[in-house]
This record gives sequence, C-alpha cells and structure tokens, in this order.
Amino acid sequence: MNQKSVNRDELAKYLAEALNITQFRDYCPNGLQVEGRAEIRRLVTGVTASYALLEAAVANGADAILVHHGYFWRGEDARVVGPKHKRLKLLLAHDINLFAYHLPLDAHPDFGNNVQLAQQLDLLPNGRFGDDNLGWLGSVSDPLVRTVGDLANLIERRLHRTPVLIGDPSQQLGQIAWCTGAAQNFLGDAIAAGAGVYVSGEISEPTVHLARETGVAYLAAGHHATERYGVQALGRHLAERFSLQHQFIDIDNPV
Repeated sequence: MNQKSVNRDELAKYLAEALNITQFRDYCPNGLQVEGRAEIRRLVTGVTASYALLEAAVANGADAILVHHGYFWRGEDARVVGPKHKRLKLLLAHDINLFAYHLPLDAHPDFGNNVQLAQQLDLLPNGRFGDDNLGWLGSVSDPLVRTVGDLANLIERRLHRTPVLIGDPSQQLGQIAWCTGAAQNFLGDAIAAGAGVYVSGEISEPTVHLARETGVAYLAAGHHATERYGVQALGRHLAERFSLQHQFIDIDNPV
C-alpha cells in the first residue's frame, strides 16, 4: 500500500457521515475535538485519550488520534487546568488532531463496539434494543457454549478479563443481550426484550439486585475490555480507504 494523506476536514466529514453522528443525543461532542495539522498520514487509535496514549502517539509520529473516549464531557469542569491542560498542551505542541466518537461508535453496524464484541465472542446478532438501538440481541454460535458459566469462560479467554458474574453459572443460555462500556442501566431494557443473559462492561449496586430478582444473569466484562475493538476496526477501515498508516495502541486498563 502506497502511503498517502487525507485532509483533516475531509476525514472529519467522512466520519460524520459514516457514523451518522447527528442521530445521537450524546454526552460529548463527536468529531474533531482538537484541531491539528491539515494533512493526515499517520493515524493512531486507542480507547481513551489519556496522557499515556498521547505520549505514545507523539512517539509514533501521529498526525491524528482517534478514540472512543475523548474530552469535553457534559457537566465536567470547563477550565483548562490540571490534567486537561497537560493533555491539550501536548496535542497542541505537536499539532496533532484528536477525533472522538462515543455513542456513534458503540452503535455502528460494521465498526461499532457492540458488533465487534459480538465477533470476539462468536455472538450472532438478531436484534437491537434500548435508546438509539444501542443494545444488541443474539445467540452464541459455538454449540459447546451452552451455559452462563461457559459464556463467562469464553469471555475470560477472548477478552483476558475475568467477568463479574451475577447469577447461576449452570443456567442455560437463551437469548443474550449485550452493550459495551457503562451500559448497566440497559439491564431493564434487555429483560424487556426477552434476554436471559446480559453482558456489559460495568455493573452497579442496583444492577446486582435487579439481576438477582429477575433471574437474568449478568456478566460485567470490563469497560475498557469490551470497547477495544470498535476503534480498531474503524482505524483499519480508514487506513484502507485513505491509504493511511494506522496503529492501535492499547493503554492497559483493568476496569
């Protein structure tokens, strides 16, 4: 592949259309969050725009960084002080663009976190549920994965995380629902959609009680662990479409 470049604004427009960002009521701005150099040749992707990721992108010679968790979240302190100042200063000093896509990247049918998690876990999607159809429904394709315990073991092998399991490991798998990240509040929607098992990234105190009282098994596989795959798929797509150099950098996060 002959390395080429793409104009920053052309890339922003393409991503806005491809991810349909205007469809979502999100908690942060989706798209170009920090403007850098006009031409992009080297793209780094990662889950969260932490300082460690920025440092790695600088060392990699990146022109742009694309993440799932960016900046400027609703309700956060607007002042550019402390860690926010440190992060923005590094980006601006090296003229690096920062693109961030939150809910649009969760939901996308090809590059989204949920469909990519399904591929990691051999899940066969057959429906959607919840706000903006963010939640997914389906079944496991592997005939040897029959119980909740089997699914927990599969998650541990594929995601390298031991999931928190609420429920009976011997429970037979029926309809499975999943939504990556901090989607524990979708458990009620998953139950209403007919799921017997729900997989997400995080779990909260009320979620434990709801799972126990309804008999719907809950598997919390890690926020970071469930959201490593969509941004990689999108990065690969952009590299192929625009002949860019792409590298995914995983900054380990146990949560």
